Amino acid sequence: QVQLVESGGGLVQSGGSLRLSCEASRSIFSSHVMGWYRQAPGNQRELVATISGAGGTTYADAVKGRFTITRDNAKNTVYLQMNSLKPEDTAVYYCNAKNVWTRNNYWGQGTQVTVSP
Repeated sequence: QVQLVESGGGLVQSGGSLRLSCEASRSIFSSHVMGWYRQAPGNQRELVATISGAGGTTYADAVKGRFTITRDNAKNTVYLQMNSLKPEDTAVYYCNAKNVWTRNNYWGQGTQVTVSP
């Protein structure tokens, strides 16, 4: 079992920045793809960014060039640096860990990000 705890959400003006953190309960990065997803009211949950065990990253088109996913192996923590935020980035952001062998999926509790115009 893996527990994920997110932090760092909040209210920011358009054009501002936030950094989200996701701390895992144990060392899992070598066997899990870590990802950030978001869900806005009335919308489906969508993928924002992922980072693989090898460190490869992927981004949704909507956030390319503005968001950066990184990780600190020593702290078992994944980050999402969000710059040039837009009102359409407003959503609950969820951390996800997917085991590449078992396909088990773990989610954090979510953190609210609100971007005002």
